[in-house]
Amino acid sequence: MVERGFVGKDKVVVITGASSGIGKALAEKYKEQGFSVVGISRTQLNGGYSADITNFDEVKKAFDNIKKTYGKIDILINNAGYGVSGATELIDNCEIKREYDVNIIGQINCYKCAMPLMDKGGKIIFISSACALFPLPYRSLYCSSKAGVHMLSLSLSMECKPLGIEVVSICPGDTKTNFTKNRVKNFQTNERYKNRVENATLALDSRENKRMSVEKVCSKIYKISQKKKNKPFIIIGAKYKFLHFMMRFMPTKVLLFFTERVFGGHKKKEIK
Repeated sequence: MVERGFVGKDKVVVITGASSGIGKALAEKYKEQGFSVVGISRTQLNGGYSADITNFDEVKKAFDNIKKTYGKIDILINNAGYGVSGATELIDNCEIKREYDVNIIGQINCYKCAMPLMDKGGKIIFISSACALFPLPYRSLYCSSKAGVHMLSLSLSMECKPLGIEVVSICPGDTKTNFTKNRVKNFQTNERYKNRVENATLALDSRENKRMSVEKVCSKIYKISQKKKNKPFIIIGAKYKFLHFMMRFMPTKVLLFFTERVFGGHKKKEIK
């Protein structure tokens, strides 16, 4: 049964990173609701296009094909993402570049190519992360790149408002997907970091059973895309909403102190 709202066979939704995780689940959700779904991923998809979003020419080619086939885009969901963890000073520069290329440049490439195909009433959703709001040790690249996505979305919401196109930044908390498994984990260390890097990474990864289901997250994203008007950014996950609220009253120094003590890899005995 098709839900009420911004639906129908004449509606086209484009989803990046649609081959796995949240992107794949979203594609299935929109198909169930009668949308024409176009996935963009480095992996070839049925009814979609293969493209590395960091390569503008590949992205433009994919969107040119979308224009030929559908003539328009009603919803763009910029979901594709990349994750790297480790002590920042020890992470290879190629991995650092890849982090920002995918999470920021790739989002801009898709936005630029989608805009000419969008009219008044369209929606652009950037999938950021709760990590955009809460800094974590040994996740500096991911947190900062997702913060960049968040600020990009908020800024573009002002640019697009006069055009009648709504832009929303969505910050989900921990979600049960393969993202944790696929994240590049750099355990390289030295005498200064000892085993804190690995401890911190494994401690966060061990919380898999406490993460939100991908179905819950996708259901929320879908409902947001159906509303006529939304807040500029939305957090998914009650505890993350509470923590964000509390941050308004907590000095940054205090926040960083407790976050580092909890997530800084101090729970296990360090290498001597």
